[in-house]
Amino acid sequence: MRKLILLIVAGLAVGALFGHLMMSVPGYWLIRVGDTSVQTSFWFGLVLLLGAFIVLHFALRLLTGIMRPVGRFRTWNSRARNRRAMKRTVRGLVALTEGRWKKAEKTLVRAADDSSTPLVNYLSAALAAHYQGDHEKSQEHLNQAQLTTDGADTAIGLMQAQLMIDRQQPEEALAILNRLDKQLTNHPQVLKLLKQVHLSVNDWEGLRRLIPRLAAQRLITQQEREQLELKAYRELIIFEAKNPTNIERVRGLWADMPDYLRGNTELIVLYTEALLHANEEPIAERLLNHSLDNHWDARLVKRYGLLNVDAARQLAKAEKWLQERPNDPALLLACGRLSLRVGQWEKALEYLESQPAPAPQWGGVCRACPPLRKPRRAQQEPALLSP
Repeated sequence: MRKLILLIVAGLAVGALFGHLMMSVPGYWLIRVGDTSVQTSFWFGLVLLLGAFIVLHFALRLLTGIMRPVGRFRTWNSRARNRRAMKRTVRGLVALTEGRWKKAEKTLVRAADDSSTPLVNYLSAALAAHYQGDHEKSQEHLNQAQLTTDGADTAIGLMQAQLMIDRQQPEEALAILNRLDKQLTNHPQVLKLLKQVHLSVNDWEGLRRLIPRLAAQRLITQQEREQLELKAYRELIIFEAKNPTNIERVRGLWADMPDYLRGNTELIVLYTEALLHANEEPIAERLLNHSLDNHWDARLVKRYGLLNVDAARQLAKAEKWLQERPNDPALLLACGRLSLRVGQWEKALEYLESQPAPAPQWGGVCRACPPLRKPRRAQQEPALLSP
């Protein structure tokens, strides 16, 4: 009751105030259009403007209410189509996983336009077409993926490279991967595919330069790194050593080689053969001397005995080793060969006869047969000791 009385009093006060303003602030509105003019008091015109504003406000709200259902319908329709597209995409991916390539491609392409992830649809469709052997169609899907999604160059490029590798086109794949590698330095998947392509095309130089980057990104284990480096340097030395004029290239490979590989007997032998092929026996001798002082191996000893540098100096070195390894067969053979080169026939014969005889290989045991005697070792002739 009190609130009602207060509202009535407030209304009367506001009315009295406006009445006083209307009396104390006279004025009028004059609107003239051509020869027609309309005149009214200031306060009545103000009331008309307020009424026009209220009418316009409710008219706009009414129009918005009429248009809103249309927009809601469009939104609902778009969401419904997207849901259907996602269901089709899932069915297409399931078909792709199950190996039903044709159905997968058709389903994925049909759902691509309404899908919120058209890139996934077209990449998967390209893969399905590739598995069907339709390489042209596969490329069309990749091109469509490029058009529908911005910033997908890396994903599309990796897919193209992988498909080229599967098609036995490593050169094309290498070109794509090199382009991606310039754009995205040390991208893990790019590096992995580069390793695969270098191995497939026997690009040992490219693999040699790639190995440290693979190891830095922890994409290969230490054991795998050592295996790849051994294979790369071995193949490079074999290839370059075919031409004696490439000896500087072989030396560069040996200098760039990790320290642990310089102790590998196989690589030492290959490098020695390359030096001998290029008529650089003194360097080969120093290499074998250093290697045998640090790592004893029968293959290196055998190769040392076949060198033809300074037989007297070589023999003195070999006899020094013989004091530490008096019964080493490879070393005794090397000493015998070097003694022959310096003309010390008796010493050569002594070294050669001192070699332990190989154990006889018996084919079987016959109880009725008399026991077999150990064959007497035939005396070896100097003429039969050539490598």
